[in-house]
Amino acid sequence: MKPILVFRNVAHESLGILEDVFRDADLPFEYADLFDRLPQPFDPHALAGLVVLGGPMNVDQTDRYPYLADEVGFIRQALDAELPLLGICLGSQLLAKTLGARVYPGSRKEIGWYTVQPTPEAASDPLFRHFGPDEIVFQWHGDTFDLPAGAVCLASSNLFPHQAFRVGQRAYGLQFHVEVTPQMIEDWLSEPGGCQEISQLDYIDPDEIRRQVGQRLPTMHQLARPMFDTFAGWCRQRAVAS
Repeated sequence: MKPILVFRNVAHESLGILEDVFRDADLPFEYADLFDRLPQPFDPHALAGLVVLGGPMNVDQTDRYPYLADEVGFIRQALDAELPLLGICLGSQLLAKTLGARVYPGSRKEIGWYTVQPTPEAASDPLFRHFGPDEIVFQWHGDTFDLPAGAVCLASSNLFPHQAFRVGQRAYGLQFHVEVTPQMIEDWLSEPGGCQEISQLDYIDPDEIRRQVGQRLPTMHQLARPMFDTFAGWCRQRAVAS
């Protein structure tokens, strides 16, 4: 059976509850740590799907992270092969860059719990049609992007108008992290780079973020599970195809 490949840009990122979704669907998956080694060869036709995870870097920092240029090329190949693709946070920014859109710093970082609103187009989208008027999701990003040409914006917020988008039928970019687990949130808040970033932002209270986990996370996972189940279903179709 064809596996789902997961691009990891930093060691402390993971699929979170997507691991459970893929296991429940009997879908094999494997991580590719691009910061350590590039997949050679990269063949999208041998895959069931591609997930591109987040990271603290900017998509244009190829001098410091040379593999980012290769990653954009891999995403381009996946799009050309019409592979089910999910880009999360940095992954969404890399998808936007691959499609020729500008990626740049936003006016204010979002770290913690924030409200997003679905666009009218979300009502007919397979992943977003169950979104209510206001949904609280977990965020950790400062960069944003212009909507790529031909893409459909699916969610927005006051600070960042492009919170989620679809290109084609089965490729999505999400700025937010509905996949996170309690342990992931704690790891990110405790990780040295994350601590340093938050220490420079007087409007972010890590203890308040922690206090809201028990209240916010179950509701967010109820939102995320049908999204991820639908994506897994598309991947399963590819996994069993000859």
